[in-house]
Amino acid sequence: YLLHASSALCDMVGSLDPVLWRKLEKEIKACEVQGDALLTEFHEQLFRVILRKIRRSDIQTIAMSIDEFLDHINDSAKSILLYMPMRIDPQIKDMANYIHAEANAIKTMMSLLGDMRRNYAQITMQCERITELEHAADDSFAEYIGYIFTNEKNAIELMKYKNIAEAFEAATDAAKDVSDNVRKIVLRYVE
Repeated sequence: YLLHASSALCDMVGSLDPVLWRKLEKEIKACEVQGDALLTEFHEQLFRVILRKIRRSDIQTIAMSIDEFLDHINDSAKSILLYMPMRIDPQIKDMANYIHAEANAIKTMMSLLGDMRRNYAQITMQCERITELEHAADDSFAEYIGYIFTNEKNAIELMKYKNIAEAFEAATDAAKDVSDNVRKIVLRYVE
């Protein structure tokens, strides 16, 4: 769901068509709803399983942080529909691409968690990749805020662009939270 939602978000910022925005936002919202349903099912199954190597609370922490990332992707899409910007600036497109790259790294990282000890180096590499992407998104965000405050003369439009950028930046932060949670848990079990 993360990959589908983040890909749709990239498509959304690649267009200025409000009809396409609505269609893609609905796709993203469907991913978010399906992700919530999956999280509920996950919790039900988690409490039925006997775990020996990893605590339920650790698995739940990762699952909930992934859900939070998906929620922020949905919020980013909603911000475009809410504010209906006249343009999508390159920095917003960059942040959407960072979100999608983070989703890819999380997918890769999740596939490696089955054997944390053996896959420690690859998991750590994906965590570092997400951190690099989040830092790059922070740079794009700061650059964009400076750009709009310097160049946008219409105060209403300026606030629209600022709020959209903040939603996208929050999504990149949420991906880093997933990575940070995985890193803490992996370190606990690999010792």
